[in-house]
Amino acid sequence: MKLVVQVKLLPSPDQATALKATLRSCNQAANTASEVAFANGLKRRNTLQSVVYHRLRADFRLGAQAAVRVVKKVCDAYSALNANLAAGNLGREGSKRRIRALAKPIRFRADAAQPFDDRILSWNLKQRTVSIWTIVGRLKGIKFISSEQALVLLTSRHGESDLVCSDGEFYLMATIEIAEPKPYEPNGFLGVDLGIVNIATTSDGHSMSGRSLNRYRKRQQALRAKLQKKRTKSAKRRLKRMCRRESRHATHTNHRIAKAIVETAERTSRGIALEDLGGIRQRVTAKKNQRSRLHSWAFAQLGKFVEYKARRVGVPVVFVDPRNTSRQCSECGYTHRTNRVNQAKFVCRSCGTVQHADHNGSRNISVRGDAVWQRGAVNRPSTATDHRTGRRGPTPQPAALHLQSTPGKHRVTSSVCSGTRS
Repeated sequence: MKLVVQVKLLPSPDQATALKATLRSCNQAANTASEVAFANGLKRRNTLQSVVYHRLRADFRLGAQAAVRVVKKVCDAYSALNANLAAGNLGREGSKRRIRALAKPIRFRADAAQPFDDRILSWNLKQRTVSIWTIVGRLKGIKFISSEQALVLLTSRHGESDLVCSDGEFYLMATIEIAEPKPYEPNGFLGVDLGIVNIATTSDGHSMSGRSLNRYRKRQQALRAKLQKKRTKSAKRRLKRMCRRESRHATHTNHRIAKAIVETAERTSRGIALEDLGGIRQRVTAKKNQRSRLHSWAFAQLGKFVEYKARRVGVPVVFVDPRNTSRQCSECGYTHRTNRVNQAKFVCRSCGTVQHADHNGSRNISVRGDAVWQRGAVNRPSTATDHRTGRRGPTPQPAALHLQSTPGKHRVTSSVCSGTRS
């Protein structure tokens, strides 16, 4: 299982200047290599490297390994572009967005991230320092700060580390690889209903309210509008300091919620069932005063946090079809749109059951999760008891989607450097 650990560098002013100059030079070299690749159709690493290697070293003062990493970065960027085209993420054939993406070479910002491998970057975890190559020579003994958890994970570091400059601060994103435990056989599933008023509600009846986060976002939005109207230098400086603060706060909130969900499932030997909400923004029609809250809702991020934290401790995760989870009665199974009286209240028109709408939805998700798990392996015995019938085995439900997604990279952010916790 691959993760990404972020640590914050503490360079001196001279070292910071050298690091900034190195990023600028590497990205200028990447733009040159990208232009050559685009003009000549050289998208394979070995072919492109044989054409631009000596030019990059001579014109941009790059070391041998740095030039190789620049070429690899350019080839990876074009591979990502082709993957997005194949997936349809840039529109249909002949669309304006797709034509714009193919009409010019890929460009890299002056402060874009640059990958470093073990030949040009070394770590001293005991002293918490790094030694890194720059265009003015090797810089040794640069301090970094990290949480104890991140420091332990760094002992399993594997592969490249990316140097990132964000708001004048330097960070290293280190790729690590840890052993992934085999998921255990769950004793039922903890259903999780995601929402805006309540960010997450579990089938046990616990809710994580989103009111404080929504109020925070509203205050930040009003403050940004007020500062933008002033157009003074001090207002612009304040806006710059506020940059991405709201995003960091939401990320921190999602980390805490995901951690609590996974700990509950692990403690009770259950799996976690989530709704597959892909494309929900295209399916849902929101009123004008609700669009801002809908589009700032980081449900995809929360789902990824839950998934990777669960995989680290062997908790099974399944994704189910979200259709009618809020309209179906979790007691008798009767489904009708009038069952959902309002955002908070659910009243079954058949059996008369009254309960919180989000709790009812999470119970439906829990049952569907067990049904998906049973269909995932024909010979797997049932482990959960249906609370409607009292019998073991899955209750027939609408067709569910897919099982746990494939492994990928996820970030574990140090609580010291950015205020988030995993």
